[in-house]
Amino acid sequence: MPAAFTAFAIWGLAPLYFKAVGSVPPVEIVAHRVLWSALLLAALLALWRGFGHLRRLRTEPRLLAVLTLTAVLTGSNWLVFVWAISADRVLEASLGYFINPLVSVLLGRLFLGERLRPLQQVAVALACAGVLWRMLQVGALPWVALFLALTFGFYGLLRKRAPIDAVSGLFVETLLTLPLALAWLGWLAVHGELNFGHGAATDWLLPLAGVLTAVPLMLFAFGAQRLPLSTIGFLQYIAPTLNFVLAVFVFREPFDNLQLIGFGLIWAALAVYSLDMASAARRHR
Repeated sequence: MPAAFTAFAIWGLAPLYFKAVGSVPPVEIVAHRVLWSALLLAALLALWRGFGHLRRLRTEPRLLAVLTLTAVLTGSNWLVFVWAISADRVLEASLGYFINPLVSVLLGRLFLGERLRPLQQVAVALACAGVLWRMLQVGALPWVALFLALTFGFYGLLRKRAPIDAVSGLFVETLLTLPLALAWLGWLAVHGELNFGHGAATDWLLPLAGVLTAVPLMLFAFGAQRLPLSTIGFLQYIAPTLNFVLAVFVFREPFDNLQLIGFGLIWAALAVYSLDMASAARRHR
């Protein structure tokens, strides 16, 4: 439980970091995240257990395929999240992570056979109503919110089922995307558009992306393998709540009564879900 809690708290405060490196384009930030995460994870594995145990991936193509898919999911999630922050859409990103716990509940029902209790069904219905309200308000799908919720929901589902420890799995995911990251950074360097190396503040902040990426993902993967998917969904309230507070009170993004209705429906869904979780916990004592 503490591992997953810490992961979501770090993600909740992450917009502060990405605002600090706001002069760097989102794609370059994500490339740096991959590069520095790979270096950090390689060092951790070298000190902890070495790399010999990864040889089994040569005889387990299915596991490698799963990790390739999770690498695509987490990479695309990072990119859209960083872009949303740079585009002053932290509020919409927070909506996606508010929806995400209920997506996790649905995925648990569909793929893991976890039953939806009556109150959970009510919570999902309320969340759907909140998304529909948002669609009516803006006249289009809230694609940022839905993309973030779905990609991270499927990432959690797949990592829960992957028979590999948290650090090794994340290291393999990072290695799979490292060639693309290096190619992009090399292209920027050749064309004189690389931001790294042109300012002390940026040069210190960009490597920090590896820490802010690897540490919470390791903690999340560690927790996801040991907790029910429904519990993971409950803990996910932490990140969007912090995102929401930052968006409204620190970044001063517009938030009117119409938006309040949509968020109110989502919050009502989470309240119902929390009530169900508390009731279930009492019954199992």
